[in-house]
Amino acid sequence: MQNDLEIFLQLAKQLLLEEESHPVTKPIPTSELYNKLDLSLNAEGIVDDELIESLKSIIKSTPKTASKSFFNQLFGGRIGKATLGDLLSVMLNNSMYTYKVAGPQVGIEKQVLKNICKLTGYSEHSDGTFAPGGSMSNMMALIMARDAKNEAVRTQGISSKMTLYTSVESHYSITKNAALIGIGREQVRFVKTNDRGEMLANHLETLIKIDIDNNYTPFFINATAGTTVLGAFDDIEAISKISKKHKLWLHVDGAYCGGVIFSNTYKHLVKGVEHSDSFSVNAHKMLGTPLSCSIIVTKHPEQLHHSFSNEADYLYQTDGDDFNLGKTSMQCGRRNDALKIWALWKSVGTNGLKKIVDKQFEMAQVARDYIKNNKDYKLYSFEDSISVCFNYKDIDAKTLCTALYENSKLMVGFGSFKEEQFVRMVTINSLLEENDIIAFFKTLEMHVNDKMLKISTS
Repeated sequence: MQNDLEIFLQLAKQLLLEEESHPVTKPIPTSELYNKLDLSLNAEGIVDDELIESLKSIIKSTPKTASKSFFNQLFGGRIGKATLGDLLSVMLNNSMYTYKVAGPQVGIEKQVLKNICKLTGYSEHSDGTFAPGGSMSNMMALIMARDAKNEAVRTQGISSKMTLYTSVESHYSITKNAALIGIGREQVRFVKTNDRGEMLANHLETLIKIDIDNNYTPFFINATAGTTVLGAFDDIEAISKISKKHKLWLHVDGAYCGGVIFSNTYKHLVKGVEHSDSFSVNAHKMLGTPLSCSIIVTKHPEQLHHSFSNEADYLYQTDGDDFNLGKTSMQCGRRNDALKIWALWKSVGTNGLKKIVDKQFEMAQVARDYIKNNKDYKLYSFEDSISVCFNYKDIDAKTLCTALYENSKLMVGFGSFKEEQFVRMVTINSLLEENDIIAFFKTLEMHVNDKMLKISTS
């Protein structure tokens, strides 16, 4: 093991050097992948030197998501103490379903959940769990809502049409999960949004009333704290009044931007979250931990247990349900995702996490100011968002982003809203500084203006 750790350190140093010298990896076309890299698995193994060289070539060709040229997804960067916690969890290799096999790691997870509940505004009796990702957090919320509306579903299955409500700009997992848990895609009602991508509460109530009149059973509303494209925040207070009126479960999907609960400056964006029944946040997004670190909390711990517990004498042999976390999780065997956020939180404190969140909004404002002061740009996004959406010189966004990627200049994606397509730059890497934001735009401009990229205008 000592030898393998030394190899790991060697490879980690190689990765850090690659991030500095080649921040954007030249992509290998899928048609050439198996010819460019030896990814084969053979009957006989290879010695360490060969394996090291093989891993180095893979590192070189893998996208560098911690690079300051990576603006492509809703995660990015690398914070040391969080990475340390994740590496340690791999070495410890505990499964989080029982206290017997995880010991104090269970206490670490419970402490993180307790503090997230408190920041959300839930009572001290609230609880939660770590899920495999934001999509699974949303699925768990759906299942709890379904079972809360009809307790017999767990044993008898769904016998009537149940309807759920989410905005047209919400995450695709809502529809996917509706199919997976037996509700059906056709029972998902899509609520219209305003020009900022925020759910329209009046349209929501109209859809609910129509379903009630048609003898459907409404049971779930999904509000979004940070939509995937524009980074918009739904009006939770207005939506919560409707959920209470019609006795529907309200879930707030904060996978992208739920981290604002740490910020005194931006927490108003989720005003009313304390009125929700469940809330999810991905620490691997705004809080900067390694993938994945997805948390869901609920003010109804009894429902969490009711929907996900199942007795197993061969597994739960010691201690009570409070410390046997398999009784409230989606899966049985589960890796320790709590240690990385705990190590980061412990090292920087709640105030440190506040600074991490605030920094992302500051960098987004730097980007918006740059765009506003340059006549060649058109801005589509707004303040209070870390998604900066724009177009440059009327160049087709998909063409521009693809050219930058294929020529190893920048990694940035594109999105669309109300039939307008644009570049979507995400400032979620809290290690970014103002000069990195300016460098992004200068790099884009240089390679367009010098015609180094073969770009056709729309």
